Amino acid sequence: MIASINTVKSQNPDFLKIIEYGIKAPSGHNTQPWKFKLKEKSIEIHPNLDKTLPVVDGNHRELYISLGCALENICVAASNFGYTSQADILQKDSVYIIEIKLQKTESLKADPLFSQIEKRQTNRSIFKSKMISADTLVMLQRMRTNPNVSMFYYKKGEPEFETLSKYIYTGNEIFYNDKAFRKEVLTWMRFNKKDVLKQNDGLAYNTVGSPSLPKWLGRPIVSSFLTPKKQNKSEEDKIKTTSHFVTFTTNDNTPKGWILTGQSLENYWLHCTELGIAVAFSNQPCESASLASEISKQLPINNELPMLLLRIGYADPMPYSVRKTLKDVIIE
Repeated sequence: MIASINTVKSQNPDFLKIIEYGIKAPSGHNTQPWKFKLKEKSIEIHPNLDKTLPVVDGNHRELYISLGCALENICVAASNFGYTSQADILQKDSVYIIEIKLQKTESLKADPLFSQIEKRQTNRSIFKSKMISADTLVMLQRMRTNPNVSMFYYKKGEPEFETLSKYIYTGNEIFYNDKAFRKEVLTWMRFNKKDVLKQNDGLAYNTVGSPSLPKWLGRPIVSSFLTPKKQNKSEEDKIKTTSHFVTFTTNDNTPKGWILTGQSLENYWLHCTELGIAVAFSNQPCESASLASEISKQLPINNELPMLLLRIGYADPMPYSVRKTLKDVIIE
């Protein structure tokens, strides 16, 4: 049950501020598939199953990864407000929730990544063709991950980079030939500013590089671009300017493993933001069970399952995606 405005206002103001940073986490199609429940000494993150992507994420893997990203933001933000955090992943009936216990602590130093939460973004643009230096790459490779989560890098020009590129193109062939998938994408498109402000979620026109259009015109125009040929042409331009692909893998293919993958992803993304590195998803091969299985066998990833595929490089900032308000995401 969504909390009333008065109920929201009566909550711990620190906890409310912490949640505001939690909802800045990334999510598939900017669905923001989370709800938050505040208790006296903890914050709970619940999945919002009304915000699912049944075609591309039928098992809710990416949904739980998004919850893990929100978890990381909350833990980082909590330190800024003087709270230590301890997270537990709990199963309740058929879903998993995250309980974050918060303890007020004197003289606690804020996590240096806190300032990057508001700057972090998914940058879907064509990058600048500038390679990430070896020294910077070493810094990235030292980033911590949760247990059972691994990261692998593939530099442009390497055989594995080309292999992943081909899998991305194949993934586009699979998905953009699927009428249900194309319909799902269109459902989450926001074609103009009015549409964006009405929904406060989804793929805003300006974040994907489209002009503002009335919905009656924008929908058929966008629909005409949702073909394998046009998507692969766009993807090719983006891949050409990508410095590295990064895969996140796990040997724990469960909701708990997905949440921990998301937490590792957001920590990594905040570090990239701090270093001025742009990040975007190229998840098509991971969203196809058959392609993901092939990748786990063909690439040197210890036979683990690929959860995420990112492209990283350098780019000018893009407009930021909108977010729901607190009253939309807090439950009683």
